[in-house]
Amino acid sequence: MQNRVGRGLLVLSAVLALLMVGPATTASAETIQTGTSVCSMYVNSIGFGAYCSNGAAYVGGGDPPPTWRKRLAGRPFIPCRDFDIPDGIRLPKAPDGKKWVMRITITDYNLDTYDGGDNAHLERAYVPVGPVEEAQCPFPNYMAPFWHDFRSDYPPPALVVMPTYTPRVNVPAFFSLTPKSSKVEADKVANPGEYSGYIDPTHNLTMRGLVVEMTVDPGDGTKPFKCAMGVTPEDDPDGYDETQDPFHQINTCKHTYERSSANQPDDMYTVKLTITWEVSYWVGKGAGGWQPIGQANVTAVQRLPVQEAQAIGG
Repeated sequence: MQNRVGRGLLVLSAVLALLMVGPATTASAETIQTGTSVCSMYVNSIGFGAYCSNGAAYVGGGDPPPTWRKRLAGRPFIPCRDFDIPDGIRLPKAPDGKKWVMRITITDYNLDTYDGGDNAHLERAYVPVGPVEEAQCPFPNYMAPFWHDFRSDYPPPALVVMPTYTPRVNVPAFFSLTPKSSKVEADKVANPGEYSGYIDPTHNLTMRGLVVEMTVDPGDGTKPFKCAMGVTPEDDPDGYDETQDPFHQINTCKHTYERSSANQPDDMYTVKLTITWEVSYWVGKGAGGWQPIGQANVTAVQRLPVQEAQAIGG
């Protein structure tokens, strides 16, 4: 799920393909000839894909959609949902009687708009919950459409923090994304259609997306920093080396907090991520290799507790 929904009308044609109207920071398109067809490929902050046709399709029009408040019809707006912890996230044993969940919350929304307003976004946190905490975030059926406004073709970002999910003051914390949340790639044979990797066998066209850069605003008032993510995230030579302590790592995607998050809302810093996806395509089975189309930025927010204790561990 992405932090901001794309707005506007989509016009599909061989020349212009799904360029997002709204807050996208980058968007690209490319048109190619494949066989007897023309394919227009696109990448933006919602996702990527292609349209192979000589015709055109139009989506939109009609009366403006109702506001969130009208859609609620007097029912309470429940801004949070609990999900399973993503693969690749390591957490310590949960307190007795509790379990770990990824809690996602719609924040800064405006019920008097049709899409939550320009400031509405998602915030993620890994939290232990028991029956009382679980009851805070029920998910009645009527709430499902409000979450659709945040859908994206990219997988939800899963932030990994090493050497512990709760950074310690004055100890470097290292940031990365799980492999599954940093690539969108389909394999016709092994795993066709994994995530939203685009395959059009009729036109011999395959597309993939990889995270190539991540900008981290650590939320403590210091400047954001950029991290190169590489093209093979699951085999990153600059990943965290668990045979070395935090002070002897070659990975430069790190930040050292000088104060705990005790005085922050919910005792957590608000970490803002700007994730840069690069999308490429491959035509046919030849040796032409992947050809880049362009890049797009996806933003996300992660809540992160930082503790005073100096011991390393979950």
